[in-house]
Amino acid sequence: MSNRREFIVQLSLGGSALVGANAFAADLPMVADTDPQAKALGYVADTTKADAKKFPKHAAAQQCGNCALYQGKAGAASGPCPLFAGKQVAAKGWCSAYAKKA
Repeated sequence: MSNRREFIVQLSLGGSALVGANAFAADLPMVADTDPQAKALGYVADTTKADAKKFPKHAAAQQCGNCALYQGKAGAASGPCPLFAGKQVAAKGWCSAYAKKA
């Protein structure tokens, strides 16, 4: 019986942590195009504004929202990306680290 009780307590604590993490993600600032990491990766908040000369393999269909690294919810305007710790990227943004979701 105590194992069941411990399981329920752990489950409750884990659920609370997830809710807190989602609330925290919404409070993260957006990464700026002028951020050194963003500049190094050619990040732009609008995929249509990516430098075509510097990144000739870029395609307009490539967006942060459909990148394997993007951690935002589907349909959200922005979300976290591990390449920009503590910041969010625009779902319609792009950077040279783009990797299509499988």
